[in-house]
Amino acid sequence: MSLRSNDRQWGSVAKLFHWVVALGILCNGVWGLLMTGMSPSMSKISIYALHKSIGLTILALFALRVAWRLFDRAPPDEPGPRWQRIAAHVTHVLLYGFILAMPLTGWWYNSLHGFPLQWFKLFNLPALTAKNDELAHTAHAIHEYLFYLLLLVLVGHVGAALKHHIFDQDNVLRRMLPFGRVRQRKAPSGELP
Repeated sequence: MSLRSNDRQWGSVAKLFHWVVALGILCNGVWGLLMTGMSPSMSKISIYALHKSIGLTILALFALRVAWRLFDRAPPDEPGPRWQRIAAHVTHVLLYGFILAMPLTGWWYNSLHGFPLQWFKLFNLPALTAKNDELAHTAHAIHEYLFYLLLLVLVGHVGAALKHHIFDQDNVLRRMLPFGRVRQRKAPSGELP
């Protein structure tokens, strides 16, 4: 498999970014929801620090993914109704927006609380804004609701991929699977492949 994408499927670098970022977001999101119910302790502080570090890692990987996407061409859309292609593109724009907004709102929330922000205890990052406890509650709510909206869009994204794979039996999902084998496209009736 090629590092770069081609006319039939995504390249291995694009696939790696896709799956690592997706798994990172899901794991860190579930982790984030579970940690909010913990009672105050040193363990909770450590868990929050890990959540923040993973979020910053996702932000960095997302930036690298966007840079790679500018360098690497996307495979052409699979044949299908125009509305499905438009819906897929809108969904991808929404996912990219949420992937960017999630760590940034978490960083903003952390800054409003005046907490230090470290990446895996290796270095500190600057605050995005001055401390403001009243606004911090709003920032936390935005961060949390963005995660729920992200999940909603993600359910549509995964549902559409499964629909293409199971019912349409096309290459939409196969060309993004790490070890997926792309099927030959069927020639329209009356034509040779």
